[in-house]
Amino acid sequence: MSKFIIYTDGGSRGNPGPSGAGAVIQDADGTVLKEVMKYTGEQTNNFAEYEAVIIALKELKRLVPEKERPLIEVEIRMDSELIQKQLSNEYQIKNENLFGQYISVHNIQVKDFPNITFVHVPREANAHADRLANDAMDSKGP
Repeated sequence: MSKFIIYTDGGSRGNPGPSGAGAVIQDADGTVLKEVMKYTGEQTNNFAEYEAVIIALKELKRLVPEKERPLIEVEIRMDSELIQKQLSNEYQIKNENLFGQYISVHNIQVKDFPNITFVHVPREANAHADRLANDAMDSKGP
């Protein structure tokens, strides 16, 4: 089974405020396969954290042929412990604005990538995705 490691990060300046999401997709050896980022408008940082996971999984769908998707292992690393625990079904989602984001990730997981684990990493281990999220904010936000 092949493995992909994805680093994701989202942020907001103001919370809510101009926000952005970034993700780095790597193979099991740590080779960067793709960087993605997206300006996510006036949102909270938690919304942007979810959006980073969504854009990463959508990009991974472009990289992996459909018939191979159920066979791969995906490890998503993020520095948001809240989002990691929600996606791992350890925490409930209390903010209604995040429920749609959770469902989007869940649907991709069920349909395309059933072997996803969500891992919390220290902020310093997530600098590449953080830079992309900030670049996304800079692209449209103040």
